[in-house]
Amino acid sequence: MATTCFHCGAAVTGREAARTLAFDGRQVALCSEACETVARRIRDDGLGDFYRFRSAPAAPAIGAGSGTRWAAYDREVLQREFVTEQPDGSREAQLLVQGVRCAACAWLIERAMTAVPGVREIAVDPLTTRTRLHWDPRVARLGELLARMAALGYEPGACTAEEGDRAALAERRAGLRRLIVAGFGMSQVMTYATAMYVGAMQDVDSGIGEFLRLVSMLVATPVVFYAGAPFFAGAWRGLRSRRPGMDLPVALAIAASYAASVWHTFRGSGEVYFDSAVMFVFFLSCARFLEMSGRHRALGLTGALAHHLPRLATRLGDGGPELVGVTELAPGDRVLVAPGQSVPVDGRLESAAARFDEALLTGESRPVRRLAGDAVVAGSINLLEAATVRVERVGAATVLAQIGRLITVARAERPHLVEVTDRVAGWFVTGVLLLAAMVGAAWLTIDASRAFEVVLAVLVVTCPCALALATPAAFTVGMSALARRGVLLRRAGALEALSRATDLVFDKTGTLTEHSAGIRQVVPLAGIDAPRCLALAAALESRSEHPLARAFPPPDPSLTVVDVVAVPGLGIEGRVAGVRLRLGTPGFAAGPAAPDAPSPAAAADSATQSVWLGGESGLLARFDIAEQVRPGVAGDLAALRAAGLDLAIASGDQEGPVRAVARQLGITDWHARLQPAGKLALVRAMQREGRVVGMVGDGINDSPVLAGADVAIAIGSGTSLAHHAADCLLIGAGLEALPTAVAQARRTMRIVRQNLWWAVAYNVLAVPLAATGVLAPWLAALGMSASSLLVTFNALRLGRTVPPPAAGPASTLSRSEALP
Repeated sequence: MATTCFHCGAAVTGREAARTLAFDGRQVALCSEACETVARRIRDDGLGDFYRFRSAPAAPAIGAGSGTRWAAYDREVLQREFVTEQPDGSREAQLLVQGVRCAACAWLIERAMTAVPGVREIAVDPLTTRTRLHWDPRVARLGELLARMAALGYEPGACTAEEGDRAALAERRAGLRRLIVAGFGMSQVMTYATAMYVGAMQDVDSGIGEFLRLVSMLVATPVVFYAGAPFFAGAWRGLRSRRPGMDLPVALAIAASYAASVWHTFRGSGEVYFDSAVMFVFFLSCARFLEMSGRHRALGLTGALAHHLPRLATRLGDGGPELVGVTELAPGDRVLVAPGQSVPVDGRLESAAARFDEALLTGESRPVRRLAGDAVVAGSINLLEAATVRVERVGAATVLAQIGRLITVARAERPHLVEVTDRVAGWFVTGVLLLAAMVGAAWLTIDASRAFEVVLAVLVVTCPCALALATPAAFTVGMSALARRGVLLRRAGALEALSRATDLVFDKTGTLTEHSAGIRQVVPLAGIDAPRCLALAAALESRSEHPLARAFPPPDPSLTVVDVVAVPGLGIEGRVAGVRLRLGTPGFAAGPAAPDAPSPAAAADSATQSVWLGGESGLLARFDIAEQVRPGVAGDLAALRAAGLDLAIASGDQEGPVRAVARQLGITDWHARLQPAGKLALVRAMQREGRVVGMVGDGINDSPVLAGADVAIAIGSGTSLAHHAADCLLIGAGLEALPTAVAQARRTMRIVRQNLWWAVAYNVLAVPLAATGVLAPWLAALGMSASSLLVTFNALRLGRTVPPPAAGPASTLSRSEALP
């Protein structure tokens, strides 16, 4: 007697029939040694619930072997494409796992792999099979972890843009095939239904009517069981997880109408609803397909970023130019970028000057001029003449790859509002089922012949598709639109927080100002000449990520720098050429040698910021750094002010420079000499007054206050620590995208409210009409599909248009990013 494999469901015949395994007190058959190994591991690891909760048989198990087949993934060159190194030395890989069929598969992988030493976190998306693996390479190698995953019966692989495109294409093709089947079947069944209705009115021979019913049943069967399969699968998953979803009432309506029609066809009497069943499937499939297409367009930015990078690069070596694959490049290599080509890696410009188009990264269409030593990012397009770039980061470590990961992570996170609507939709489904039962009972007493038809209409018209799509569709499209404008959200909830912001607090140095003019003068204070003081300070600042460090010249390579420690709000200290030095505020730079000494005078010019260098014996020099407001910032702040936001400055600098910048930008609420704790206290005080505070900064000393604000915004040129604490990241060195970000966030939330109101209004109007028998089942399906499409297309408007610019009340804007 033939049986099936307990693990994968394949037929077990011949000698394999003797392969069994004890599970839950019974013997189960397995088709191969690989399936037996996987099932035994799942049982022995205490993960047997996988077999109870899965909604479909697992994929046939693969032989994991000894793990040598996965050793290639331990090569650094291969890992560059999909692995990133974290600041603490751990690593994170983006994977695609074949064989994941349902949520139970994802649960199994996560539970099994979390118990493996070295694995810090693993998250599997059962819909896309994308998996994020975070592990410690000092404890476990990637190849070992992938072999362990393969031993569970799943095939892991690198998640690249090409793999993502293939998955999207496969989903689109499957959806299109189902839509074609449903459309063809509906057109045919409607033709037969029309003939039956006309024949009934004209007393056509009953044999013809029976023939048309049989043909309708034959045509409707593949529509229901093939094109409608996703609805049944979704309903079954919801029931198994005890979380009924929006597919449940639709699946019940389709199944009931088809089953009743088949019964009545073979009985030879009663109404048939084949036309309604196929119309349900077609209209719903059409709505799902259009929603999927819109989702693919909205989510296409990550793929567009990856496809913008070239696959080949011209490496400059001792033997002359050499065309190599980008994956072969390593930090320290020199590459030649021809005019019109994209920069393949992150690096430093070695040519004297070049102009690049960074629109893909920042949304800014104007070319950017870079000088020798400036940073150049992958994806920028070289415009005028050939440029030489020294490689610093390649593959998954580039800024472009980090942007893609930020987008992916933010999309995977569910905003609070989306979770609320999901819960409401779940309760709504339960209410729909109860309502349909009560309506059916009522109609059995009113007109039993119409009870079934009315119940079908109620089940279909009240499907919460519009409610479930209203919020996630708007958030997805809104986040993608912001990404195209150079604004990345590290968490989805930032969009809602940014739309509610009432105040924006700005750091001054590096956020509102820049130091492109460099050091204005060096004032020696302890007998060491100015050039030597500048060389020592430049060497120490070369290890700093503070914006002021960019004002110092390149360091002297002969000076060794060790034991560097950054002290937020005060400065940086370290050992330069064997001498302990401090650079920062006068009290910090003087050190313990002169704790009670009065603070030395700073530069008299309010447009100059002073930094002190000190050693073991006290202060050594003062550096006066020219400071100027970033171009265009005045217009950006005017636009934010016109949008109703209150602006403030919180800076750790001296009062003179802060007062001058605040006066120049028209900001009356400013605070100077604030250490990180003082900035955080300021924000907390504003929050206690009921304000929703956004903090904008870019320095390492901004991290605490960024973490404490309602919404934290970091400048793209800031430190990685500031980026880590931020909810929102502005790609670029200025505030150009911030007004648009606020406008887009508010517009997104407005679209969300519109969608929610429509979803509620639709159900309030449609449910009574269906319950009273006014709406026929086919018309209910049309109305429900139209409702879902309406909220989807309304959300897609966020991606097609950008809020129009409007000048602030007292500004002559040099850019067009002002708020409406």
